Amino acid sequence: MKKLLLLVLIPYSLLAQKVARFSPVEINRYQQQAKRVTIIRDNWGIPHIYGKSDADAVFGLLYAQCEDDFKRVEMNYIEKLGRMAEVKGESSLYDDLQIRLLIDTTEAIADYNKAEPWMKKLLNAYADGINYYLHKHPDTKTALLTRFKPWYPLLWTDGSIGAINTADITTAELKNFYSGDKVTYTDEPKDPENQTGSNGFAFSSKITASGNAILYINPHVTFYFRPEVQVTSEEGLNAYGAVTWGQMFVYQGFNDYCGWMHTSCNVDVADVYAEKIITKNNKMFYEFDKQLKPVTQKKISISYKEGDALKTKTFTTYFTHHGPIMAKRNDQWISLKSYNRSMTSLIQSWKRTKAKGFEDYKKVMDLRANTSNSTVFADNKGNIAYWHGNFVPVRDKKLNWAKVMDGSTSATEWKGLHRVNETVHVYNPVNGWLQNCNSTPFSAAGNMSPKKADFPPYMAPDGENFRGVNAVKVLSKESNYTIEKVIASGYDTNLAAFEVLIPSLVNVFEKNVKPTDSIYAALSEPISVLKNWNYHSSESSVATTLAIEWAGKLSTTLQKLYIDEGEDDQVANIKKFAATATPEQVLPPLLAAVNELKKKFGKWQMPWGEINRYQRVSSDILQKYDDAQPSVPVGFASALWGMIPSYNSRYYPSTQKRYGVSGNSFICAVEFGPKIKAKSLLAGGESGNPNSKHFNDQLEMYTKGKFKDVLFYKEDVLKNAERTYHPGE
Repeated sequence: MKKLLLLVLIPYSLLAQKVARFSPVEINRYQQQAKRVTIIRDNWGIPHIYGKSDADAVFGLLYAQCEDDFKRVEMNYIEKLGRMAEVKGESSLYDDLQIRLLIDTTEAIADYNKAEPWMKKLLNAYADGINYYLHKHPDTKTALLTRFKPWYPLLWTDGSIGAINTADITTAELKNFYSGDKVTYTDEPKDPENQTGSNGFAFSSKITASGNAILYINPHVTFYFRPEVQVTSEEGLNAYGAVTWGQMFVYQGFNDYCGWMHTSCNVDVADVYAEKIITKNNKMFYEFDKQLKPVTQKKISISYKEGDALKTKTFTTYFTHHGPIMAKRNDQWISLKSYNRSMTSLIQSWKRTKAKGFEDYKKVMDLRANTSNSTVFADNKGNIAYWHGNFVPVRDKKLNWAKVMDGSTSATEWKGLHRVNETVHVYNPVNGWLQNCNSTPFSAAGNMSPKKADFPPYMAPDGENFRGVNAVKVLSKESNYTIEKVIASGYDTNLAAFEVLIPSLVNVFEKNVKPTDSIYAALSEPISVLKNWNYHSSESSVATTLAIEWAGKLSTTLQKLYIDEGEDDQVANIKKFAATATPEQVLPPLLAAVNELKKKFGKWQMPWGEINRYQRVSSDILQKYDDAQPSVPVGFASALWGMIPSYNSRYYPSTQKRYGVSGNSFICAVEFGPKIKAKSLLAGGESGNPNSKHFNDQLEMYTKGKFKDVLFYKEDVLKNAERTYHPGE
C-alpha cells in the first residue's frame, strides 16, 4: 500500500468561492430557455414548473430548487464528486476515497458524451438551470462548486438516500487498508433509531369508497432531504411529488395516470469477494480459475482542507475484475462488486415519471437498473402492484451470498440479471391492499403475499419488523377506504414492539420483586403506568416516555432492522428476548431510565410531548438544537418500535430534551380517479430560508398529521398563486 502526501497547493481562503463568470453565449442561452419556463409558487411556496419541453421543465426545476435551498443542492454533488474533504477537512478523506472508488467521474463523462439526444438535452438543462441561478445571484456563497457540469447527474442516478451500496464494507475498513497507519480504526456506532426507511401503501379499486385506487407515499429520511414540486411540460411530463435536492426527476410521486413510492430494501445488489493476491516479479496478480490476472492499479488524489490551506493526498488503489479492493479480512484482500451508477438507472428514474399506467410502468421496470429500493404502485385503472427490488443478479442458489465469496472461481460470478417476473412481486392481490415498511415482502399483502420458499434467499433476505406487523393489522381492518381513512391508517400510533416487551417486563417485575426489595419503591409506580398503557404514543403519554427511554438501553440486537440471510429478524429477536428475559436484563435499564428522567426534570412522570420536540431555527444542513429556542411537542415516536408515522428524535450533549432529526418527511395520499385528488404534508416547509414564511409554515401541521390539499391542476394553482415568474425574474 502506498500513500503520498503532496505539498500544500494554495491558501484555502484564496480558493474560488465566488460564483464564476459565465460567457455571453451561455447567458444568452440561459435567458432564452428561461423565457420558455414559467414557475408558479402556490400559497405554500411549492413551485409548479411549466416548460415547453421536458428540458425546459428540468431547467426550471433546478432553478427553483436553488431558490429554495442552494446549499443542499450543492452539498449533494460535492459528496457525489468525492470532494467533501475540501469543505470539511481530513475527517472526510476516506468518505471521499470510498466515493471515488465506486463512482468514476470519467465514466460519467463518457456516458454524457454518448448520451442519446433527448437525454443530453435534459442533462444540459440541469446544469444550465443551476448555473443561471448562480449568474442571477452573484452574492451566493458557494461552499465549493461555482459551475455545475451536465454530467453531474450521472454520478447519482438514483434518488435514494441510500443510493451507494458497499455490501457490509465500512469506511473504517477502507481506512485500515489504505491509510498505512499502524492503528486499527473502527466506525462510530450508529444511532439505531435513525435507520432510514419508508412506508408505502396501495389500495385497489375494490376496497375504496370511490372505486378508484389510492396510493400512500411515506418516505422516512432525514428532515429536509427532499422538497415538494410539480414539473410539467408540453411533451407529456406532469409529475408531482418529492425530488431529492439537485436531481432532475421526481423520485416519489405521481402523474395523471399512476403513482410510485419507493421503500428501502435489503435485496442483495452488491457482493464482496476474497481475492488470492500473488506477487510475481514485483508485480501483483490475482488468481481466477487457476489463471493469474494482473491487479489494476490506479492513483486517486484527494484534496482536503487543513486550516487555511488545501493539501492533497494521493492513494494507489487496486482493482480486480470484480471491482475495487476495499478492505482486508483474515489477511485476504476484499473486493466489492456493485452497480452504484449507470446511464440506464438515470433513464429509468426519468421514464417512470412519464409512465401512463401499469403496463407502461412494467416496461420501465424491465430496464432493471433500480438498485436501491422496492416500489409500491397504483394507477387510474384500479391496479396496484409491489416489486421487491429491481436489479437482481442471477447467482448460485446453493451459496449464502451474505458471506464473503471466493473471488478465485467463476462459480461465484453473477450470471446476468433476473427478469422482473422472476423477482418477488405482487400484482392486484385479492385482499385489495399492499404494504411495505422496509419489511419482508412475504407479508406485503397479508395472507395473499408471495411465499418465501418460492425464491432464492438473496432476493429477499429482509426480515419482518414491527411497522410491518402493525401495517398488516391496521390495513386489514377497513374495506371502504377514502383518502382520509388512508391517512388515518398511516398515522396509527401503535408501538407494536411494546405489545411484546412490556408484558415481559411487567411479568419479570411481579414475579421477582418483593415489596421489601429496595428496587420496588423506585419501580412499582412506573411498572403500573406501563402495565396500564394501551401501547399508543401521544404527547401526553408518560408510558411512551418510560418505554422508549427503557428500550433504548436494552440489547442492540433488538434494534437491528436490516438483516442478512440466515439472521433472525427484529420481531423474532424481540419475541425470543421477551420469552426469556431475566430481572438483570430488564430491571436495571428501567431504573436507569427513571433516574435519568428525575435528574433532568426533577420527576420521572414526563409526558412524551414535553421531551420529544420539533425545532427548526436555522438553515444549517446539520441542525443545531437548543432547549432555550422555540420548539413544539410531537406525539409520534421512532419507527424502530413499530410506529408507522415515524419520528426519530435524540438527545444532544447540550440539550435536556430530544429533538427530531428524521422520519416522516414528504407524505402524500393520492386517489387516481377521472381527476387526481391528493393531500400532502412536508416536514417544516418548502423553503430552506429562515426568513421565508414557508420555512416553518407546515411545522405544526406536521406534528399533528394535518394535511393540505395538493394543487395538481393549473387552474387550481392559479387560484392559489403567490408568485408567477420566469427564472431570473
